[in-house]
Order: sequence, then structure tokens, then C-alpha cells
Amino acid sequence: MSEKKHIVRAAGVLGFATVLSRIMGMVRDMVVSRLFGAGFATDAFFAAFIIPNMLRRFFAEGALTSAFVPTFSEWYTQRGEEEARNLANVCFTLLTIVMAAITILGVVFSPQIVHLMFMGWKKAAPAKVELTIFLNRLMFPYIFFISLVALCMGILNTVRHFFTPAISTVFLNLSMIFCAVILHNRFAVPIVSLAVGVFLGGILQLLLQLPVLYRKGFPLRFSFDYRHPAVKRIAILMGPAIFGVGVYYLNITVGSLLASFLPQGTVSYLYYAQRLFEFPQGIFTVSVAQAVLPSMSRQAAAGEVAGLKDSLCFGLRLTLFITIPAMAGLLVCAIPIFSLLFMGGEFDYDKAVKCAEALFYYSLGLSLVALVRVLVPAFYALKDTRTPVIVAFIAFLINFLCSIILMRPLLHGGLALASTISSCCQMAMLLYLLRLKIGPFGGRGITLAGAKALLASLPMACAVFWVIHLADWSVVGHKLFKGAVLGGSVLGGGGIFLVVAHLLHIDEAHEAWALFRRKVLKR
Repeated sequence: MSEKKHIVRAAGVLGFATVLSRIMGMVRDMVVSRLFGAGFATDAFFAAFIIPNMLRRFFAEGALTSAFVPTFSEWYTQRGEEEARNLANVCFTLLTIVMAAITILGVVFSPQIVHLMFMGWKKAAPAKVELTIFLNRLMFPYIFFISLVALCMGILNTVRHFFTPAISTVFLNLSMIFCAVILHNRFAVPIVSLAVGVFLGGILQLLLQLPVLYRKGFPLRFSFDYRHPAVKRIAILMGPAIFGVGVYYLNITVGSLLASFLPQGTVSYLYYAQRLFEFPQGIFTVSVAQAVLPSMSRQAAAGEVAGLKDSLCFGLRLTLFITIPAMAGLLVCAIPIFSLLFMGGEFDYDKAVKCAEALFYYSLGLSLVALVRVLVPAFYALKDTRTPVIVAFIAFLINFLCSIILMRPLLHGGLALASTISSCCQMAMLLYLLRLKIGPFGGRGITLAGAKALLASLPMACAVFWVIHLADWSVVGHKLFKGAVLGGSVLGGGGIFLVVAHLLHIDEAHEAWALFRRKVLKR
């Protein structure tokens, strides 16, 4: 099977598994909004959760994956399964020790971390600071478990097993939903039940990976061979990768810090908007990025530069084909989505509008963030960690300056827009520098694919905009009617997009249909 077909098939498996996870994540957020709303308690919880979640994205899903997968792929491809197994055990041992130490330090120094990250609350809301510290200490061990999960995911993805790692977050969402519903009345501060759910969810995610690893021939055991030649290489790659891969999430974190200087509820508005923004990201973009990284790593290890370019170009075109219509849909449907999914209980229409404002500005950068997530791993597949770090630092400065400028006139919307501007600059710099590094990799084809996807999205967006105005989204209730209107507009809009895409001869649409016909219709 060609690498392109491997990428499409892997992305399809990841997408299907991630759809389940993201649906449960949406249910989780609906439960949270109904039970706790958007205010004092949710601000404290989301602020506390940002810290271990940021470390997860920087360290586990970002740096560890980007450094470990190329090295492990090279070991697995060139030296065989036994050597790859030894490397996995050494990394597992070191990661366990390092993350245990980080977890202990995080719990001990939670007050200092919270005071540093949310300075705006120190005088304005001291009680919120104390609750944030308590919740952060309760959830900080999550980073320990999820880092080990990331290692397991890297191993399984390299041996072309994608489903279990992708579906593991379902268990985090189920744990949080169960604890919120069952335990919220058992605590003096009900939001504590969510923190308990995060802790238990991390344990469940790790337990899910271990039996699959055993069946694939990689039972993890402790190995103290710290002088393993690949360990130093991974460590060198990981240092810069922490910032290079995680700048987008660092931008979100800076936004949350600045949000502590804005009116109460701002942190919650940004969180809910970010969750919906990440829904298509998690289903499609992450699936493509995770699917293309092992292919690029194998091709780089084998010296197949032409094959790497082909995989990268295909990944970027597929990303644009998926994210541009998703971006158009989010821009048009921001208020209807929040009205349908979240309004009720402690969450009123005013909160829905404010969350939708943030989602609108985030959504402008959906395709930009998606392209960055595919481009950065390409550098790491080529063992280049320096370039993404420099670009990431510049993007971080742009985000910070834009946030300062925009937060006063646009409030939380300004913080979201600053993140989009930063992602645009980062994407442009990465594209330019990667072309200098490896030469042309189908830039005209990528641009044409993006232009065609945008052209196909315009009639879709117009149709959806007309249909959603059949409902009054400011009214609480009428869920069936609202659901029918929004669901009908999404399905109809998707159909229009696919028809226009076919008429425009967008290759990605034809390849996706061919894969679906081979895998589903012929069964």
C-alpha cells in the first residue's frame, strides 16, 4: 500500500475514533455548562485545568510525540522490533521518573504557579485564587498519567495502530461526566467533582493502552539503560520541541492570563469557545497530522525526500479540504451552536453570545492552526528542532502584543483574534522556511486546493446562513426544532460543498470517495 493510502486510511481510523471522543467531549461540556454555568466556579476550574492541560500539550502530545516518533520509527525500521522494544522500555522508565518529579513539584508549588498565571485575580477575586489552587493540586497528577499515555500512543501509531490511542480520551470525558453528575452534590464546592473526574480519567486512559501494547509485542517494563544511544537524541529533540509544537497552546495560556484582568466569566467564555473550535481540529486536523508523521518519519529515515514531500503536500491539501468548510460553518453557526448545546440551567443567552464572539474570532484561524500542526512535525521528521522554535518565539511575541492591543476594545474577542493573527504569521513563516530547506513541495497544488475548497464553501455558507435564521436562537428550549434546523443546515451545507467540490474536480474529494467506496460499499 502506498504512503498516501496509508495516510488516508490512518486519518479515517483516527477521525472515526476521534469523532466518538469529541462527541463525548461535547456532552461533557454541555453537562458542565448546565450544572455550573460560566462564572466564579467555572473560571476557577478552567484556570486550574489549563495548567496540567498546557503541560500535556507542550510536553506529552507536543514535544514527546514529535521527538519520540521519528526516533522510534527509525529504530523500528532500521534495527528491528527487539531494538525498538528496548528503546520503548528505556523511555518509559525515564519518563516515569521525570514526570513523577514534575507532578510532585507542581502540587507543592501550585500557589506560586496560580498567582503567576492569574495575577488579575489576586486582588479582585482572592477566593477564586484559593479555589483555583486547590483544584490545580487535585488535577496536577493528570500530567503524569497522560504523558505515559502519549508514549504509548507514539509506539502504537508507529506500528500503524491508531484506533485505541484516538479513542482513549472518551474515558476522560466519561469520567468527568460521571463524576460531575453523581458527585457534584457530595462536595461543599460542587465543581470539585469535575477535578476528581480529571484525575480518574487520566488513570483510565493509561490502563486502556497497556493491554494493546502487550498484544502488539511491546509490553512496557522498567529498563535503566540510560546510556541508550537514542535517549540523548530524543532529549535533544524534545527541549526545543516543547516550545515549537506548543506555541499555539502557549498563546491560549497567555490569553487566559490576560483574561484574568477582564470581567468575570471571561476565562469560561474562552474555554467553551476553544472547545468548540477544537472539535473539527480534533476530529480531522489531529487525525491527519498523526497519520502523516509516521510516514514522513519513515521516509526521512530512509532518505526518501521526494516521498516525504509527496506525503507532506498531500497532508496539507487534505487539511485545507477539511478545515476550510469547517471554518465557514463555525463562522456562520457560532450562536446557534451555543444556543442549542449549552443554553439552559446556569447558561443563558447572554453567555451564549459572548462565547460565540470568541468562537468567531478563533474560527478565522482554523485552517491556519491546522496547517501549523502538519508543518511543524515535518521539521521534526527531518531532525530540525531549531527552526520551529525560532518561528514559535516570533509568533508568541506577535500574539502577546496583539492581545495587549485588542483586549480592551474587543475584550475576550480580542484575545481570540490575537491567537488567530499569531497562527497566520507562524504558518506563513513555516511554509517559507520549509521550502528553503527541502525545496518546492507542491505549493501551487496546495494553494489551488485551498482556493477550490474556499470557493466550494461559499455557496455552502450562504445556504446555511439562510436556513439557521428560521429559528429564534435567543429563546431557551425548543431543542427538537433548533436541532432540526441546525442539523438540517449542516447536512444540507455539507452536501452542497461536496457537490461543488466534485464539480471543481478537487482531488481530495475524489480520493476520499474512492476510499469510502472500496472500504464500505463493497462490503
